[in-house]
Amino acid sequence: MIQQQSEETKDIIVIGAGVIGLSTAITIQERGGYRVTIVAETFPTDPKTIRYTSHWAGAHHVSGAYGNLEMDKETFEIMWKDSEPDGPAHGCFFRHSNTQFRSDGVDPTEWLSHMPGFRPISNDELVPGATHGWNFTTLTLYPPVYLNWLLGRFLTNGGKTVRAQLQHISQAMYGGISGLPQKPDAIVACVGLGARFLGGIEDKEVYPVRGQTVILKAPWVRYGRTLTYEDGSHFYLMPRVTGDVLVGGIRVANDWFPVPREEDRDYLLAGGLAMCPELAPPAIRAERTPTIDDLRPLIVDEGCGLRPGRKSGIRLAMEWLDVGPQNKIPVVYNYGHSGMGFQSSWGSASIALNLLEEALGCEKPGKAREYEIWPADYTGRRDHVC
Repeated sequence: MIQQQSEETKDIIVIGAGVIGLSTAITIQERGGYRVTIVAETFPTDPKTIRYTSHWAGAHHVSGAYGNLEMDKETFEIMWKDSEPDGPAHGCFFRHSNTQFRSDGVDPTEWLSHMPGFRPISNDELVPGATHGWNFTTLTLYPPVYLNWLLGRFLTNGGKTVRAQLQHISQAMYGGISGLPQKPDAIVACVGLGARFLGGIEDKEVYPVRGQTVILKAPWVRYGRTLTYEDGSHFYLMPRVTGDVLVGGIRVANDWFPVPREEDRDYLLAGGLAMCPELAPPAIRAERTPTIDDLRPLIVDEGCGLRPGRKSGIRLAMEWLDVGPQNKIPVVYNYGHSGMGFQSSWGSASIALNLLEEALGCEKPGKAREYEIWPADYTGRRDHVC
């Protein structure tokens, strides 16, 4: 439904059209009283590119060992409702059983016990290399379809999009880009890895965490698994609504390489097969022990993405920036989610909305606000980066 607008309607510009930007724009828009415009270089309708990370995501909902669990819980509750058989986006999701295997001594009960059907598994259910395991029900998204559904929802509600490559955040403030409001009331920066380079932000704490995945046509595998070894290496497989299975486990900080590497592909196939021999076709498994060569004919796609890591964790903050001699505008920041963008998207958007309304409710510009989320050692062994 298109939101009703009045003379009191405030113009908000959201920079970025990844999952964080889209979710935040919709959250602000559906609050009411706001006219929202998204400005971005790339949109979900565009071909896949290394400059747009959200297309390359897995993406399942499995929380990791970091602080603000409520953000993930809120997101899961919304996605669980949307994924119901009569939900508005059920075709974007696949609900399935998921087992987390570990041999690193970490117990995920604290951040996974809220998941449906959560339980520790017996030793008989462990895969080779695992010392403990936990089973629960979760969901996997199909990012290309989900992102376009978000964009369609935003546009149907009266949202506007502008394609532009901003060089400085001030270009969105001063009315310098055709199609943007000339005097916006606030800016919301959901710029991902772009926060490192966008003038006016240039956050040097932001860095890439490169990931690579292989997608197999294996419709006989309808469950998910993750396995974290004692040395911190980590593999995961995610079944999709399409019948495909995504296999991943690459996470390398400050690696900007933009295309899949052959050696990484073989590493993923070997790790995936060790964790789940059932990836191989049933006919082959009936005759002999499968090898990664048996998986190669099943490959339907592969890719890599640059997760937007940040040394201090997600930046959810607000500050006032000058737009004139005696005029300031609030800017809300919502970026640095690394591999947790999808699973924290709606909860993160709620916090961004609160920061926005807090700023707009001030009679005059006040102090900057920083919302501390969680310490983010993305290359450490306790995180879960997919």
